[in-house]
Amino acid sequence: MTPAHLYVHAPFCARRCSYCDFAVTVDRAPDPGPWQDAIAAELSARADRENWERLHLDTLYVGGGTPSLLGPGVMSEMARRFHNVADWDATALEWTCEANPEHFSRVLAEDWRAAGVNRLSLGAQSFDPGVLAWMGRLHGPDGPARALDAARSAGFDNVSIDLIFGLPPRLGRDWRADLERVIALDPPHVSLYGLTAEPGAPLGRWVAEGRETLADEDLYATEYLQAAELLTAAGYLHYEVSNFARPGCESRHNAAYWSGAPYLGLGPGAHSFLPPRRFWNTRDFATYAKRVLAEGHALDGEESVDGAAAELERSWLGLRTAGGLELRNEGERDVARHWQDRGWAVTEAGRVRLTRHGWLLLDRLAVELGNGLNAAEAVLTFRG
Repeated sequence: MTPAHLYVHAPFCARRCSYCDFAVTVDRAPDPGPWQDAIAAELSARADRENWERLHLDTLYVGGGTPSLLGPGVMSEMARRFHNVADWDATALEWTCEANPEHFSRVLAEDWRAAGVNRLSLGAQSFDPGVLAWMGRLHGPDGPARALDAARSAGFDNVSIDLIFGLPPRLGRDWRADLERVIALDPPHVSLYGLTAEPGAPLGRWVAEGRETLADEDLYATEYLQAAELLTAAGYLHYEVSNFARPGCESRHNAAYWSGAPYLGLGPGAHSFLPPRRFWNTRDFATYAKRVLAEGHALDGEESVDGAAAELERSWLGLRTAGGLELRNEGERDVARHWQDRGWAVTEAGRVRLTRHGWLLLDRLAVELGNGLNAAEAVLTFRG
């Protein structure tokens, strides 16, 4: 199975954010050479192992970490090396790169556009200076606007901005003000992320030690629903549980994940899915690079997604999108009608689509769909 979607992980960050549990190497001035060598070697070795003659890419996503920390020249060099194994139509490829506002300039924007990058994802997270400091972000409240201006001046017309909600109440963050600020910037795409305390992140340790308290479920739900209301009123399509877009600016790369399409991930901690196989790389960059150059891969684990696991994944992926999920039998239709009675879903034309309130229950409802109506009737409490 030949994937048409490629994810590349650039692990370098100037600082680890308080909530971050990603595969990150803290380095304020990383040398991109070893990273470029390793990802190019991994791609070539994987193509040989899978007997792929050529990859023909529809989407390419460079995430992190902080790809913008690598500076000019890196994306064009990456593309040059990838062309040894992969082809793409420059007029049709969706090529996204993530950037932090403090590292994104007009010079870098023009360099990325010349390389073929045509979509940006800017990590704003908030416009509140106290919140940004608590998160460990290096940009100030005006950083996202400056980065967006640089992107637009270089010809980018597809830019996404990330925001995080569900912060500790003691921070006094004005969520509505952040939403109004991002709407005023008018990016084509907005992504929302609910704050979680991952065990490996500084925030996870703070919560475990009792030094920090997350938003409760009521506040989490209130902020999510407020964001959905304001963004859709501003003309954004709520096309996936966490994502909003102007018509035509939906993320094609992420849509491939949600559809269950095969994809390949390169870099430390990157995951790949070649149905039914899912596999992932070791997270430490030095170990990853050493193993790839010596062995042709840096696998850390793998699993087969089939049987009950495949059914659960089908439900979870389908229910998270505005297109919803096809109902295949009477048992699923019974569950969907149960959800509709409670305002969690809408059923029509043989499909079920979750409402905003239903999306707050996504994980639970995906399990219920597989377990049947008895399980759905057993738990009726709305989140919070």
